[in-house]
Amino acid sequence: MPATFVVVPQWQGSGSSRAMRLIDGAMAVMGDLPASATRLVEVPVGAGEAQGTGVLRYTALHSIAAAQKRELARTSGLVVTIGGDCGVELASVQHALTTPGPDGDATSDDIALVWFDAHGDVNSAESSPSHAFHGMILRTLLGDGPEGLVPDTAVSPRRVVIAGARSLDDAEAAYIDEAGIRMISAAALRDPAALVEAVAATGASRVYLHVDLDVLDPSEIDGVGYPEPFGVSVLELVAAIAAVRSRFELVGAGITEFAPSSPEAASDDLPTILRIISALTR
Repeated sequence: MPATFVVVPQWQGSGSSRAMRLIDGAMAVMGDLPASATRLVEVPVGAGEAQGTGVLRYTALHSIAAAQKRELARTSGLVVTIGGDCGVELASVQHALTTPGPDGDATSDDIALVWFDAHGDVNSAESSPSHAFHGMILRTLLGDGPEGLVPDTAVSPRRVVIAGARSLDDAEAAYIDEAGIRMISAAALRDPAALVEAVAATGASRVYLHVDLDVLDPSEIDGVGYPEPFGVSVLELVAAIAAVRSRFELVGAGITEFAPSSPEAASDDLPTILRIISALTR
């Protein structure tokens, strides 16, 4: 079954000075997707309020996630989410976790979550320097996050592989060690087998792939808000995705954090992004 693309131009979870550019990025990608297979989640203009949660723009994030869940409930088959900031994965990963397995049971225990990202995204509201939700999203999916955003079905840390991270806050590094989350460095991703072995070690038979575009080296892409040196090449990323897909069933995917410096500049990075989309859907 062909993929359905759900476009969520959410910027409220970002702490970047380029946050509003995430709207331009999502819409630019949408323009190159098949219209018949693409759904747009409307994002409110307002920033929202923290309401004492320690999460900037909490109310907007809560309402967007609810709208995204409603849209996802109307889809079937493989869904590829186009962000927006990483916070759009809140609804999308939850949706994937309810995908019935080969035996027809809607169980999440056989699904691994591969988190391609230059950052860990495992801060808490208390440890986050920025209080931006995109730096808390993975920890929230693991069941430790702001009330009202924590999913009904949490991902187990033993089912998570963080791939390509190279910029962690001290609190994030401590949490990853304590939780026993597997990590694959950007250098190790040069061999796709390393990622396949890490996913296999989780015991999963199915996989969700999250791609924050800043996992790429800055020489490969301009339109990200938090570039970090020594990332992977697009060839290495596409090879890693292909290797995982050849071994595990793909139950969902997300591409996030495309924030071009201008709508016109978006076209420079679109070929790279479309290569990643092709790797996820072909």
